[in-house]
Amino acid sequence: MKVLFAHGLKFFEDSNGNLYLRGYDTNYWNRYLKHFDELYVIGRKQRISDEYISGFNKFEGNGLFFVEVPDIHNYKTYFRSNRLFESIAKKIVNDVDVIIARIPGTYSSKIIRYAKQKNKPYLVEMVGCPWDSLWNHSFKGKLVAPFMMRSTKKILQQAPYVIYVTNQFLQKRYPTKGKQTNCSNVTLPKMDDAVLTKRIEKIKSSKSLEIVIGTTAAVDVRYKGQQYVIGALGKLKESGVTNYRYQLVGGGDTSYLKSMAQKYNVEEQVEFLGAKSHDKVFEWLDTIDIYIQPSRQEGLPRALIEAMSRGLPSIGAATGGIPELLENEYIFSNTKSNINEIINILRTFTLDSLERQAIRNFKVSSKYDKKNISTRRFNFIDDFIKNLERETS
Repeated sequence: MKVLFAHGLKFFEDSNGNLYLRGYDTNYWNRYLKHFDELYVIGRKQRISDEYISGFNKFEGNGLFFVEVPDIHNYKTYFRSNRLFESIAKKIVNDVDVIIARIPGTYSSKIIRYAKQKNKPYLVEMVGCPWDSLWNHSFKGKLVAPFMMRSTKKILQQAPYVIYVTNQFLQKRYPTKGKQTNCSNVTLPKMDDAVLTKRIEKIKSSKSLEIVIGTTAAVDVRYKGQQYVIGALGKLKESGVTNYRYQLVGGGDTSYLKSMAQKYNVEEQVEFLGAKSHDKVFEWLDTIDIYIQPSRQEGLPRALIEAMSRGLPSIGAATGGIPELLENEYIFSNTKSNINEIINILRTFTLDSLERQAIRNFKVSSKYDKKNISTRRFNFIDDFIKNLERETS
């Protein structure tokens, strides 16, 4: 059985023609290849210098295929690109047996429309809020946000099968009349109490006044919110507090965030570590003191859960599923006062509260054990396939 995965991903091609992705590794694709013989993934392609592929995941595997589509987000070439995309998309939809559409996304929304035209079975993965992402993107985004929210609600209402990445947030905002389940995209390694023990020892033995804060996210996407943390460091410096260091892990153009660090006069306190492999991210998480998720658009952030699984005291914005993970006193708003709120939360931390949060976060993250989530997802997709077989028999 052939399946099409639609989300409009950006693939990066090195000098040897190998393809790479940010954040989608072999384990991610294997969750579908357990059910299907062939998995086709649509995406745009961009050449990348070999020196920048470190930390990216290679796109390769038996039964895994790339389907290149044009960039339909460029308004200058939209009509030509859209016609080409429509031709490619309709052909691949016709050739596969099943569609898995990751929403929100322009590509996946169009694929769903073509699937319905061809009467092809489809399953929706709901991973984020288009209102939040567009509203916090730009002025143009604010104009588009209401229409995208309305169309996304319609897609979810009519979808026969939906996997939500949150426990509550996306379900309430984008309800479905179809069958549903909740499965985070997190793939945590086996939980080990030794990790928590090591974290508590790190907190208790800390003799340095320096506190290292960290965020894992693309550094060229403004709604990821790293600029607000940099702003908080700047305000703290104005009041004479300079013992915070901010480390950013993630690929992308750093020019905007570097300009923000320069604006707030904290260049020496902000470090860009670039993209890291999954294993290296976990190693890095063990070296920092506090994790922060300042995003203005999220589903259920994998990076935050991974940080919590390392016993990291964490804070985050009141975005998406973040409040499902953290206690209220460690949540800051998405208002103009968010920088001051970040500062206030950082100042409340003591050795005792750091230890309490380490224990609490480690315990909460255990709910996202890979085995439990994988079993729930496997059973849901299996039910989807069995229902399809019953309908076609």
